[in-house]
Amino acid sequence: MRRCLVIDDSQVVRKVARRILTDAGFLVGEAVTGAEGLAICSQEMPEIIIVDSLLPDADSIDLISKLNSLNPEKPPFIIYCTHELKVAQIMRAKRAGAKGHMLKPFVRQQVLDCFRSFDELVEAS
Repeated sequence: MRRCLVIDDSQVVRKVARRILTDAGFLVGEAVTGAEGLAICSQEMPEIIIVDSLLPDADSIDLISKLNSLNPEKPPFIIYCTHELKVAQIMRAKRAGAKGHMLKPFVRQQVLDCFRSFDELVEAS
């Protein structure tokens, strides 16, 4: 079963993401802070990680870099999740290793489209 970790301090966002992803066949974990997410990934790296742009304890761009450095041979598929379309921030996230981005509030189809990119990447490799 494919695994996903949602790192977001909003309980509502985590709940919505969990429902959508569980229905799509993912095993979903949750982290409220960047430190918690990093600790989880240090133990067992999920295939996909959704990282909120505004975490209470961490700079999301730095967190993306740290998550990618945990397993440089097989980095996770990271999606940067933000509530504003700030191109400069999204580009910084992508330079740090994010493979995609989503805008909040997100809907089922938006999440599934983003995860379809992951499936296409896996099939191509």
